[in-house]
Amino acid sequence: MLTTPTYELTKSEKSFISQHLLFAFIALAIGSLFGPLQAFEFSGVDFYPLLEPVIQSYYQGLTLHGVLNALIFTTFFITGFLTLTTIYGLKRPLKYPLLNRIGFWTMVVGLLMAAVPILLNEASVLYTFYPPLQANVFFYFGLTLVVVGSWIEGYGFIFTWREWRKENPGVRTPLMTFGGLITMVMWQLATLGIAVEILTMLIPWALGLIDGADPQLARTYFWFTGHPLVYFWLLPAYVSWYAMLPKQAGGKLFSDSLARIAFWLFLLLSVPLGFHHQFVDPGVPAGWKYIHAILTYAVFFPSMITAFTVIASLERAGRKRGGKGWLGWIPKLPWNDPSVSAQLLAGILFFFGGIGGITNASYNINLVIHNTAWVSGHFHLTVASASALSFMGISYWLVPYLRGRRLWSRKWAQIQTWLWFVGMLIFSNAMHVLGLLGAPRRTPLGEAPYVPDEWSGHLLRTSIGGAILFVSAYMFVFNIARTWWSKKLLAGPDEEVEIPVAESVHPAQETPAKLDWWTPWLIGTVALILVAYGPQLIEQIGNIDLSSPGFRP
Repeated sequence: MLTTPTYELTKSEKSFISQHLLFAFIALAIGSLFGPLQAFEFSGVDFYPLLEPVIQSYYQGLTLHGVLNALIFTTFFITGFLTLTTIYGLKRPLKYPLLNRIGFWTMVVGLLMAAVPILLNEASVLYTFYPPLQANVFFYFGLTLVVVGSWIEGYGFIFTWREWRKENPGVRTPLMTFGGLITMVMWQLATLGIAVEILTMLIPWALGLIDGADPQLARTYFWFTGHPLVYFWLLPAYVSWYAMLPKQAGGKLFSDSLARIAFWLFLLLSVPLGFHHQFVDPGVPAGWKYIHAILTYAVFFPSMITAFTVIASLERAGRKRGGKGWLGWIPKLPWNDPSVSAQLLAGILFFFGGIGGITNASYNINLVIHNTAWVSGHFHLTVASASALSFMGISYWLVPYLRGRRLWSRKWAQIQTWLWFVGMLIFSNAMHVLGLLGAPRRTPLGEAPYVPDEWSGHLLRTSIGGAILFVSAYMFVFNIARTWWSKKLLAGPDEEVEIPVAESVHPAQETPAKLDWWTPWLIGTVALILVAYGPQLIEQIGNIDLSSPGFRP
């Protein structure tokens, strides 16, 4: 039995999703203040002394930037957005709305608990919190609650889908819901690493129950989660690129089957490749690093499927609008729609980020750029571009839909997306070049005792790009804030904001039923994780050394 073709979210559902976005945007507004300060410091313009005693160091600012932008903004936005894709895709309310509310408020409590020690300079350990850097125990408790809250919300999505499946046997799961479910299931598996690290090592260590930590084992636990975290950021953007953007562009999804294959491969391959972040770690044998390098190359394959399918969908839309020739369809896309342009520009930036990712995954080449500014440049093309800029574009229709108000300024939104694109090109290119020249990451270069003259121009470009990104970020925040509390309500059907749902060229029901079958993919995913990590974790845990004391910068 097919579900009803239309569904309108209730006021309560819209309010619940809006609460997620509100915390996400507040985190973005605060965290975005400190990113440019790092960039300005590179060229010798240090604003941190002006912020004392509230912010006491470069590393405290960098921790605020990383935690609020990379962890809090993304997690709250993603859980809110996937709440919408679950409800609207399945055309039904959440099975246990109270469960999801418990998950949300668990995240809020965790956010506040982690924020206090960061603001007190008791947790300036960056978002990776590597031992022997040690934070106040409430920082670890807070991050744990944020993760647990996201788990609870994910369970709510799964229970809702299972109820829908009972009522709709044989019907393909709507793609927007399907992608969201895979995102949350992958997240449940991926975060086991960081959960074990915090609960068995970092919290007892911070409480003084054990004398020290094992930095090597802690890094292995962290990167068990740390690289799949990238796909937790990316897959919701892919949900929009596959299931919504073709509709916004005026076309259809090129292939529902290819989209599902890509999502399955991301589930299968996202977790067992963390050792490529540990190529210089002496405690990991070279053979295991090589295995994880191969698996990292493998995860590039679903990325290429995504590129092909999304571009093919957009080409169909552009040609439908009158585009001719090989590239004539590109200018025919609705670039004047800020939601569309933001996602198109995010995809272009991510193309360069993906190429850089192959360099990061290459064992020998990685030794040249490991722990250099190159890594920060790459990182900003992924989470700060493919994800953050896509989330901004989604927000340009999502906030008006949820709030029932007109977008305050489409012109501002359009300028903002292009400023982000230009600023990120300048910033990331400068960081990549600095990395090739040997400039270290996570280092206040403005205070470094020796900075080669050949770095100077690139350090200046980093600051210029950071300044442009700062302006763009706050243009977004201002536009959303004015929309959020605007008195200009949507009036009449001509201004009605719809949730864009892209039809597939071939109906979803024609997609092979096996591509909607979870069991073999879950078994394969767990098996591959056990093979890729099991022997090394057994060895590292068997040789655990808790003699490394903690210190706070």
